[in-house]
Amino acid sequence: MTTQTSTLTRRARRLRIAGSPSIAATAAWIVLLMVAITILVPILYAVLGGFKTNGQLVANPVAIVPDPWVFTNYTSVLFGDNAGTFWREAANSLVVAVVAVGVTVTFASFAAFVFARFAFRGREAMFTLFVLGLLFPSAVAILPLYILIREIGLNGNLLGVALPEAAFALPLTIVILRPFFRSIPRELEDAARIDGCSSFAFFWRVLLPLARPALATVSILATVMTWNQFLLPLILLNGADQWTLPLGVMNFSTQYGQDQARVLAFTVIAILPAIAFYAFAERQLVSGLTAGSVKG
Repeated sequence: MTTQTSTLTRRARRLRIAGSPSIAATAAWIVLLMVAITILVPILYAVLGGFKTNGQLVANPVAIVPDPWVFTNYTSVLFGDNAGTFWREAANSLVVAVVAVGVTVTFASFAAFVFARFAFRGREAMFTLFVLGLLFPSAVAILPLYILIREIGLNGNLLGVALPEAAFALPLTIVILRPFFRSIPRELEDAARIDGCSSFAFFWRVLLPLARPALATVSILATVMTWNQFLLPLILLNGADQWTLPLGVMNFSTQYGQDQARVLAFTVIAILPAIAFYAFAERQLVSGLTAGSVKG
């Protein structure tokens, strides 16, 4: 009886050890929690700070919850005397983002398809050039880029901002799409060709629907990169009527520097479209992973 009891005790102890989280897993969770807090707390402070008065921010700057809640900061940005400026800047940012993301995803899809599904001399060397493009910051090329945009007549034009932003987003997009396109089984392509599909038909009718998760991912990245771009619009656009939201935030914080609560409200509203697109694209990403799975 004593032997059976000791055996059961040892088994129970082993089960507790096996079921308990490891030190590495616990440390990983702690690190992730700290990173999440570091990212979310400033965003939460900015969102709730827009519901405060300047007096509340000065009297108790570390307080999170407003007391009382003030909604006039947000309503004044959206519907106040200067609301037209905000909506114009939002429209400019939307035009630049739609054009840049559309050009990026379209051309990157074609390029990634060629790099992934066709074998030709110099393929890896050409792909390496795109990978090296990840190491090339836009600030380094701002002077020759300004001269080029001016020479082709797109200076002071939203298209002159969207196209360079698309060009700088192409390397990362191609690097992400190529492995996904290569993971599609060759048997699926062979079956499509037997059914009479050309290379373009296979790309359009089979590969792209299966690549919705990857397309959603690169669309998210391209949208965020384009929406937050500051230097290119600052250099390439002429006049406040062409400004995008990042430039609008800079101008608004300068013009109303003493009204910190209103500046926080303007900043939060400026980043909301990108966050909303991310939430929508994330749902598309999950549905694409479910519908686009392929068993090789």
